[in-house]
Amino acid sequence: MEAVDAHFLEAITGFEVQPGVTRPTDTSNRVGEAGLSADPLGSLFEAQATSRHLDFAARELQRRGEGFYTIASAGHEANAALGLLSRVDDPALLHYRSGALYCARAHVEGRVDPIRETLRSLTSSRLDPMSGGRHKVIGHPGLSIIPTTSTIGSHAPRAVGLAFALGLARRLARETPWPRDAVVLCSFGDASLNHSTVTGALNAAAYLAHRHQDCPILFVCEDNGLGISTRTPRGWVETALRHQPGVPYFVADGADPTGLLATTAAALENVRATRAPATLHLRTVRFLGHAGSDVEGAYRSARAIAADLDRDPLVATARALIESGASTADQILERYEAIRAAVARCADEVVAEPRLATRAEVVAPLSLSAPTSPRRRLPVDLPLDPPPVAAANARATTPAAPSHTLAQAINATLTEQFSAHDDLVLFGEDVAVKGGVYGVTKGLYDRFGAARVFDTILDEQTILGIALGASLAGFTPIPEIQYLAYLHNAEDQLRGEAASQRFFSAGQYENGMVLRIAGLAYQRGFGGHFHNDNSLAVLRDIPGLVLAVPSHPALAPGLLRGCLDLARREGRVCVVVEPIARYHTRDLQAGDQRWLAAPDATSVIHPGEVATWGSGTDLLIVTFGNGVFLSADVVDTLRAEGVGTMLLDLIWLAPLPVDAVIEAARRARAVLVVDETRASGGVGEGVVAALVDADVRAPIARVASADSYIPLGPAAQTVLLQHDEILDAARSVVQRSRQTEKSTP
Repeated sequence: MEAVDAHFLEAITGFEVQPGVTRPTDTSNRVGEAGLSADPLGSLFEAQATSRHLDFAARELQRRGEGFYTIASAGHEANAALGLLSRVDDPALLHYRSGALYCARAHVEGRVDPIRETLRSLTSSRLDPMSGGRHKVIGHPGLSIIPTTSTIGSHAPRAVGLAFALGLARRLARETPWPRDAVVLCSFGDASLNHSTVTGALNAAAYLAHRHQDCPILFVCEDNGLGISTRTPRGWVETALRHQPGVPYFVADGADPTGLLATTAAALENVRATRAPATLHLRTVRFLGHAGSDVEGAYRSARAIAADLDRDPLVATARALIESGASTADQILERYEAIRAAVARCADEVVAEPRLATRAEVVAPLSLSAPTSPRRRLPVDLPLDPPPVAAANARATTPAAPSHTLAQAINATLTEQFSAHDDLVLFGEDVAVKGGVYGVTKGLYDRFGAARVFDTILDEQTILGIALGASLAGFTPIPEIQYLAYLHNAEDQLRGEAASQRFFSAGQYENGMVLRIAGLAYQRGFGGHFHNDNSLAVLRDIPGLVLAVPSHPALAPGLLRGCLDLARREGRVCVVVEPIARYHTRDLQAGDQRWLAAPDATSVIHPGEVATWGSGTDLLIVTFGNGVFLSADVVDTLRAEGVGTMLLDLIWLAPLPVDAVIEAARRARAVLVVDETRASGGVGEGVVAALVDADVRAPIARVASADSYIPLGPAAQTVLLQHDEILDAARSVVQRSRQTEKSTP
């Protein structure tokens, strides 16, 4: 028996009300207004005891080899008050110790069995209604609890984004999955209060309150005084929360159930009425250590552990029920043991349920939909042929047809899509009035207004958090990260929150968005490594994320439409990295206008499709982004030397269009992979590996940029892949192929 279990039984057995002690039976009118029965303390105890016995069951299941998660909510059961007093349709993103809140909300909802569903999550049952057996998450679609995993406070920016999006939807008269007066709940631990995601989320919410913009969120800090073994300094949580500008502070003690219910009701009422953020400091304790493998005695004294037992919220609620006359000690103990027995019976049933057994089952939520037509396998033509001489001469006297640079093509496509779809919102640093650092979003703010095109604070975690929340609220967000290097401040919002949402919810929650990033290098040394970043490895490593790079203005419109289609239809997280150096390029060779394209209002490019130029079979050049620009000139040179060459633009870097690349490689006598990213961890490694796996027999070569940060000024060209390197490598691999053919009998 766990020590906290034995302590509860000892504390309640024979407990009698002392003479002269009275406690009110009605905590406040606000508690009654929450829809509870006349016995709110009884409801609180039910949820708390259920959560406590589920924690015991998690330990027992682990000992039996049938359970796989032991981070307990024991000691934090005061959070059940939030589950009782909030509404079932208030979206919640919760701390991993908020199990009692889950049980309480299920109690209010009346149809969800918190015992069975929690046990299914603990045992990785395929019947787990949230993750389908993929992870232990506190979440349920029927309870408006959006699943989060145990990644500290990384859910907080999304929670702020959702609260902001609820207000934005009111401004735009759009419906969301939640009522117009819904409140977002976001709970986290006291150690997580110091994490950049939580401090950033609190700052963003305070910023919105300062600007009088709706952000109806209740931050709940479940403060047990410990971050695993590291003590939280006395008074730090209160100081940090009290000094959030314009954000009211509430505090409640889990060992005072009557005050807990009243304070929780007041905090929720404040947020719901003002549509502004507030914080609730929930003083708790922690039982059963940090997790099953944690031995508290190694870093805490016996006295400190015993002192926590005296503040057990379950004991406090039980005693309050006895003192109010609502229950006797025997009735409390009888109910406590009945819940224990119910949990044990259900555990024996759940362990017999099937688990995920194949790779295909596990990755199903991450897989893109199967191709629906042969068109997905066809190449897109790259319009890189030199203009005819007659046409070139005619340009001197005849007005040119309207043509777009890459920046203009992106802008025109965004304008067209915003006109056609009112669910689109675009935001980031400097994207509104200024129109972006490079003018790519210029005019969108004036045309579509400040509610749909707006500037954010300078914080990439907040930008992505707004996108995550807006997507949950039914928008299709188009956030912008100003430079690729800036993404690294917030990349876990993509890895741990955005792309993982489908996985941990079995596809029930999605984060459809199209993240635009100005990136890659070749700005003639401008800006150094923060403005000339050529690393895409972190994006290609995220399961389920779709990554695309438009190299030419003829491709950008179809690519953007393809990504928006994926975001809207399949809830996919799409990232479009736009080559900065090509934004305003017009010519491949001086005056040839080969890096311009006519306006395009119809094309759609789907994953799996590639763009090609030329039909030669002597050499296949596989590349993307700036590599297309560099390699196009190489193709011209090789043609003049009698080398028939095809240039293939990957377009999609995750997932790689492997089938199209292999098909083209099998027709070529030699293959050169041209990769502007770094030699280690670059895109080219994946392409070469795919060709080798497919047993492509043609000679294969690869050229890439150096494994280096990019310096400022002309020295940048020494580490970035150059035209001459590509040409030399192309000639070399073609020569190898010819020698091989001569030596083959």
